[in-house]
Amino acid sequence: MSGLRVVPAFRHGRERLYVCRPDGSSVAWYDRETARVNLLGEDGRDDVLAALKPFLTGHVTVGPPPVPTPAELARLTLHPDDDLAPNRPGEALLVDLDRAPGPTHRLRPDPRRRALSAEQTVGEALDRLEGAGWHTLHSVPLPGADRIHHLLIGPGGLFAVRALYARKSRVLVAGPMVTVGRREAEPLLRRLRAAADRAAFALTAEVHPVLALAGPAQLTVTAEPRGIRILQDPELGALARLGGVLKPADVEALHAMARDRNTWGSV
Repeated sequence: MSGLRVVPAFRHGRERLYVCRPDGSSVAWYDRETARVNLLGEDGRDDVLAALKPFLTGHVTVGPPPVPTPAELARLTLHPDDDLAPNRPGEALLVDLDRAPGPTHRLRPDPRRRALSAEQTVGEALDRLEGAGWHTLHSVPLPGADRIHHLLIGPGGLFAVRALYARKSRVLVAGPMVTVGRREAEPLLRRLRAAADRAAFALTAEVHPVLALAGPAQLTVTAEPRGIRILQDPELGALARLGGVLKPADVEALHAMARDRNTWGSV
């Protein structure tokens, strides 16, 4: 087999190097992340490795492509319009601001931009847990124009996370009511618990509610809310230390189910 060329490409967020014949058909690909050369046929193995030699580093595994798991099959068959995984932190607010940016000059900052700042701060903190076996979905839509700000799935279980902008403000939590600065108290914890319950119904798994405060100056809790974690954004990394609840295969299966927009259509 001669005339092979190496073509870089990105598939599902991973860089792959495809080894192609002169007619453009693939005979193998090299996945840098898994350090594996996947052969579509045993003939031409030596030619494939010779073509890839300048790109291979360290020990690599060579063999046929692994059999996809049920979670991988579900991901591969998911229509891009129904896949929630590419959502950015604050995706719904970004879209809303793009469609209706509002007046250029305002006496007070647009509250949507403060909410977006909180979701981006919290979302970035949660995305950093990815390397520890966790997945985060952002702006998960629910019927009735509601949504889950962030859905965290990993070895420690599932968490519905609501981001709250509280930069340099005092935050008072009293039962289900949350007061930020001089604003009126809101029943945010009741709404958060309801969103977690809806997620649990959709995924048939326990989902824990978390209120994530972006930058408060002072937090006071006068009545500890049952079953709800209240964390400031620097503390979100502690969730990565939770484990012993879900096996890796369960994490992947739940993530595959949760990223499908159709999962949330009837909750």
